[in-house]
Amino acid sequence: MPIEFLIFGLTLLGVAIFHRQALPIAACGLAVVIAYQWLFTQFPAGAGASGLLTHFAHEWVILTNLLLLLVGFALVSRHFEESGVPAALPHYLPDDWTGAFALLVIVFVLSSFFDNIAGALIGGAAAHTLFRGRLTVGYIAAIVAAANAGGAGSVIGDTTTTMIWISGVAPSKVLHAYVGAFAALIIFGISAARQQQRFAPIIKESKSSPRIDWARLAVSAWVLVCAVVVNVFVNMLWPELADSFPFIGAAVAFALLVTVGIRRPDWSAVPGAFRGSIFLLCLVALASLMPVDSLPDPSWPSTLMLGFVSAIFDNIPLTALALRQGGYDWGVLAYAVGFGGSMLWFGSSAGVAICGMYPEARSTGKWLREGWLIPVAYVAGYALLMATLGWRPMP
Repeated sequence: MPIEFLIFGLTLLGVAIFHRQALPIAACGLAVVIAYQWLFTQFPAGAGASGLLTHFAHEWVILTNLLLLLVGFALVSRHFEESGVPAALPHYLPDDWTGAFALLVIVFVLSSFFDNIAGALIGGAAAHTLFRGRLTVGYIAAIVAAANAGGAGSVIGDTTTTMIWISGVAPSKVLHAYVGAFAALIIFGISAARQQQRFAPIIKESKSSPRIDWARLAVSAWVLVCAVVVNVFVNMLWPELADSFPFIGAAVAFALLVTVGIRRPDWSAVPGAFRGSIFLLCLVALASLMPVDSLPDPSWPSTLMLGFVSAIFDNIPLTALALRQGGYDWGVLAYAVGFGGSMLWFGSSAGVAICGMYPEARSTGKWLREGWLIPVAYVAGYALLMATLGWRPMP
């Protein structure tokens, strides 16, 4: 086993055990791998300083996009929370466990049209108001899982599915990921909703529905629409430019800045979102330095395992390797690497983002204990995909 994998594993173990020190541990892991490859081996793009610079000259677009999206969508979620819509939801959602499950369905649908990070943060903001800030870690994990499941079958719902799309795969070829994703939502969603109902149910108030700040709601929608439109148009009209500039993140930043005069964002959310973003960027950069030249031969068992790997190994480089290799059933792969990251809080950008809102969810032990049905749901959804549609790889 290459030394880099050992360092990567120790870094993830440190994050899991000492979650309050996640950022310095991830940064140290990245620094150790850079030093090791500089002194003893070489970087994926070559040896020495030139190899390091060449490598990150390619990775900077992904890293900058993630940074801008995580911070930008944190501000959007504050706009949404302060719009009054979450406070109005108790008047329309049932006050039993079905209300908590309905919110997970809303997150699922939002993520299919926008982005899993945005879906998770908006769901987290709504849940904070619905349950008076008292959420179980299992329900927080379920919000992340619902966001990742919702984006799994949409080419605009997740970075990995967008990568598959711009490589030339038709959007219809990933759509059947929803067969597994919706089945998984039913399995983990009902259990998490019942768990949340027992801990802190939705409380219906007798007073009239709160006033909606339509301007803040419009700003939230404007930012999300800008992100989607730029993503679609750049990838359709200028796909060769998608890897050269962080268009989606820049669109979110621009959309927020031009609406400052309409509604001022809650800038106090930026420091926490920024720290969480830097942590994720360290893990993504660390994963990109791993000496992985290929994946196992494409098959349904190997793709099933990729879902578990994506919980600890960033799914963006995994997807890039799969695209280079070819021969996958792209809908099955999208489900595996898209939903698989929900098994751990640092396994997806949506999980890292929502932990900025709920720091208690950074406890890997609690995430696994209370969200244990997520890996069960992943396997069940995968089994349903195989039983109904089977393994249909593209040449």
